[in-house]
Amino acid sequence: MLDIDKVISEIKTSLDNQKPILSEDQISRIYKIINPDIDDYIILGLRIAEIEKIARNAQNKFNPLFDEAKEIFKILANSNVEEYKFASFFFLNRYKKLFTNSIPEFFKTEFFPYCHTWSTCDSSCIRVLGPFLAKKGNEQLAKTTMNKWAQNESLWIKRASIVILLKIIMVHKEFSERYVFHKVEEMLNFSNENYIEKGIGWLLKTCSKYNPDSIFDYLMKNKERLPRLILRYASEKLSKEKRLLVLKK
Repeated sequence: MLDIDKVISEIKTSLDNQKPILSEDQISRIYKIINPDIDDYIILGLRIAEIEKIARNAQNKFNPLFDEAKEIFKILANSNVEEYKFASFFFLNRYKKLFTNSIPEFFKTEFFPYCHTWSTCDSSCIRVLGPFLAKKGNEQLAKTTMNKWAQNESLWIKRASIVILLKIIMVHKEFSERYVFHKVEEMLNFSNENYIEKGIGWLLKTCSKYNPDSIFDYLMKNKERLPRLILRYASEKLSKEKRLLVLKK
């Protein structure tokens, strides 16, 4: 039987040993950017590629069963160290061929209650949940997940519903105007949250890569009521001329 504690200890030790030497200014800047929503949050400062390599090496070395990997995921996710959380979903994603329809709910109950930063929220969606839900045959599961998560009380689960959608759009390189604009209108009810506004802007900016005219028309039609932050983010990929029109007061 696999010693799960040994696997977790090796992952944590490997991450801790890779912690770079940072100046106080660098540390302050990292925390300002990541902006965790709890005070006792730890950020080691590792690069994403380093975290993924450590998770991959541990999985190759110990080769846990899928159920064991899920237990390792839960323990790493339930920590206040940013890099441990990243390692949790990088580790579990090594088993993506074994994912079933229960994976979104698994993340909702075992990961997001311990999510305290936009970085872990977004990366778990971009690297794991989004690609899984973008697969052929998962269309209904994706819609059900996004629709339910948009109504969740958790800020991070709400934001995740947006990030999952934009990742699906990235994968398919197309989008349903009706669904996207409905999602935007739905999430505008929570636009008092900075991270929701940024998520909406990011979603529309992503869509503008594939149908810029549609997004431009939507922004122009609704510019008087859309928050300025959304307009700035959403128009980033439009032509200079169209962006100026969107931002013109």
